[in-house]
Amino acid sequence: MGAQASSPKPNIRIQVIGVGLHRTGTASFSAALSILLDAPVYHGGTQVFLGSPSHIKSWITTLSHWPAHSPSDSHIITTQLQNLLYGYAAIADLPSYALVPDLLKLYPDALIVCTVRDPDAWATSMMTLHNLVNRWYLSVVLFWIPGIRLVPKYLGLMGRHSVELYGTPLPTSRPQLQEYWEKHIQYVKRCVPEDRLLFYNVRDGWEPLCKVLGKEVPSEEFPRINDGKAFVALGQKFFIMGLMRWGMVVLTAGVGLAGVWYSKCL
Repeated sequence: MGAQASSPKPNIRIQVIGVGLHRTGTASFSAALSILLDAPVYHGGTQVFLGSPSHIKSWITTLSHWPAHSPSDSHIITTQLQNLLYGYAAIADLPSYALVPDLLKLYPDALIVCTVRDPDAWATSMMTLHNLVNRWYLSVVLFWIPGIRLVPKYLGLMGRHSVELYGTPLPTSRPQLQEYWEKHIQYVKRCVPEDRLLFYNVRDGWEPLCKVLGKEVPSEEFPRINDGKAFVALGQKFFIMGLMRWGMVVLTAGVGLAGVWYSKCL
């Protein structure tokens, strides 16, 4: 996850579509692309959690109409994607990897990059993330934070996507995660022509990206962002914020009730 949400620039069009799963170096990949393309990159996790609440609302609308069962559904999906991605040169992280055919249709000339890492390390990282976000009380704690309180609904729709694409809900155990990884790789290979697809590990640095994009290797160091650590820190921040806002609500309500009681006693 990046340090902050990026802002679109006029007349910028999607050139690269990242279809790698979450926790595969998508934040570092996005930062590298923003340098190589000299344009903003839409990192899904960052925009949803740190951007305007309009982002998560738009993704919920998009995911609610997927898969399209009518021309109306198709129109809504296309319109939402166009509005979300206008002014960006690339997209990465969830939920782009669940919408590969839709993005390919919308941006037929874009390069498709699937970020990868060691599957075992990925499974370990995802187990940590799962333990953080799958708490029954989160929707209650986050209720007073605009946008963020919609995260449980957003994740629920991503789970429905998982069933549609891979025949299983979002995995919650290591064996399920390993199977999910393999199914996603096969899904990407089915959707994307071989000559448009690059499997890329951010540990390989600049060279593979520069080669496929026809760019010179920058003199600056390749960006290394620990998005897992950033996500945990952000989750803790929102949890504390949610508790504080509940405290304010309870305090305000208490003061109001005390005022009513006092006025009746006069």
